Amino acid sequence: MTTNAPDALDQLDDAVAAEAFRRLVRHLRHRHDAQNIELMGLAGFCRNCLADWIRDGGFEGDKLAARELIHGMPMDEWKSTRQAPATEVQLARMEASIAKNRVE
Repeated sequence: MTTNAPDALDQLDDAVAAEAFRRLVRHLRHRHDAQNIELMGLAGFCRNCLADWIRDGGFEGDKLAARELIHGMPMDEWKSTRQAPATEVQLARMEASIAKNRVE
């Protein structure tokens, strides 16, 4: 099964899906203690991935505008106020997790 295969989720009303997405983004904005590197290591996606996905979905802004929308602030501000340096363990965990994202 691929992560992009049609399923019952495709029948979910767009308004409901949009509300759930907004709730997820607001939750991640609140939980800035959940570092992107940790999200990548655990789930294989992070806030920056969400920004890429909204661009894939048709958001007309550039990469920085999409990240600002998801982060709730400019990327430079996010990095300086919220992002801690990644450890070697976190980087290794992220690489292993990303490898699981590959769909054959």
